[in-house]
Amino acid sequence: MTDPSVSPFVDEHSAASGDALLPADARTRAIARELYDAVATAPIISPHGHVDPRLLLEDQAFRDPAELLITGDHYVTRMLHSAGIELGDLGLDPSRRVDSRDIWRLLARNWDRFAGTASGYWLSHELSSLFGVDPELDEDSADRVYDHIASALAQPDFRPRALFDRFGIEVLATTDDPLDDLEPHRALAADPSFAGRVLPTFRPDAYVDPSADTFVGNVSRLLDATGEGATFAGYVAALAARRAHFIAMGAVSADHGVLEPLTVDLDRIAAEELFQRAMAGQLDAAGARLFRGHMLFQMARMSVEDGLVMTVHPGVRRNHHTETLRKYGPDTGHDIPVRTEYTENLRPLLEAFGIVSGFHLVLFAVDETVYSREVAPLAGFYPSVYVGAPWWFLDAPDAILRWRSAVTETAGFYRSSGFIDDTRAFLSIPARHDTARRVDSSFLARLVIEGRVSLAAAHRISRDLVSTIPREVFKL
Repeated sequence: MTDPSVSPFVDEHSAASGDALLPADARTRAIARELYDAVATAPIISPHGHVDPRLLLEDQAFRDPAELLITGDHYVTRMLHSAGIELGDLGLDPSRRVDSRDIWRLLARNWDRFAGTASGYWLSHELSSLFGVDPELDEDSADRVYDHIASALAQPDFRPRALFDRFGIEVLATTDDPLDDLEPHRALAADPSFAGRVLPTFRPDAYVDPSADTFVGNVSRLLDATGEGATFAGYVAALAARRAHFIAMGAVSADHGVLEPLTVDLDRIAAEELFQRAMAGQLDAAGARLFRGHMLFQMARMSVEDGLVMTVHPGVRRNHHTETLRKYGPDTGHDIPVRTEYTENLRPLLEAFGIVSGFHLVLFAVDETVYSREVAPLAGFYPSVYVGAPWWFLDAPDAILRWRSAVTETAGFYRSSGFIDDTRAFLSIPARHDTARRVDSSFLARLVIEGRVSLAAAHRISRDLVSTIPREVFKL
């Protein structure tokens, strides 16, 4: 192992090496390497993610390697859970004290299970590029690697702000509750010692889904906070007021994590009736679905009016395992993809707003079948629609290549969003963006070899994918 302040390549085939993820064919690889080298150190623009802004505000040393690289990353904990390891043994039970070294040993003991996975690749990238250690963990090396990383984390160069600068992050967006006061964002923006840009993102899911147990309480708090009356008009006005607060604090987008992207345009009377029934706890499943569809339509209308980019992340059955939810809470690795339909579900929204100037709608999916069948054709016609980057289970090397192939022939490169890391794991941000840059370079290199794109155009597109495109799509 080496000095943790440097980032050597462990070997020519490591996740951080020059040729990782590049094509096997020597001629194509040479072009891909040329394209990648031109953007490898470009600033990172991360317009959608889940890092807590207090991490940068407080700028405290990370506690230990296990909490940093395992417990806080549900990509990692879900893989270990699939091997029969209790989530509580990985530090996810706040009522239990688990030795962090024991958690790390569990990772080392099961390291081979991560071979070929995106999470394994990212972890290997982090270990080799940030800490200079051989990422081939096993039981014999576990304690030695743990001590090496723990020693690095105690150094000032491994504090969150120092890493933010080292990673070259220019913009980092968080995901926030509508009633959040956003004080960490205000404090960071006002701090002359912090040059980064950390933006809030409006996420209203818990306030627009009547089937959620917390809906009535959330809406009541929303109305109280804004002084609006308990009518549908008051409810909508309250949401608009909170959006305005987010915009004043620098927000550029509103994110919507829906099971299905249904949109419905209801008249005022029908909307009022559904709202009152929802607040009385008397709305059935069909009524709740209709209400959600109308609120997604309303969110689009608000984005047209206030300019927030509208991102839609559908197609995930949240908290698939009830007992795990009860014991460990949400976002603990058991959210599972379902089929998604966009064309008919979005038609009311697009009929109303699809060609309105200034409206930006970014469509994501974890259902690969929807990319070429629906999302790319929609983005290839409607000026408001952009193809969201591969998300969640698809933000992996092979899946990113499949995504590029599925959408580019119909929508091109410039109707896509740029890469979105969508992560809670702060240290994985550069690994994820580096993965996308390598894969996009590989895809472009193939087009050059096949005579479908000139090398000069490939260089221009490669640069735009990491800079111009995300800036334009997210109005940065």
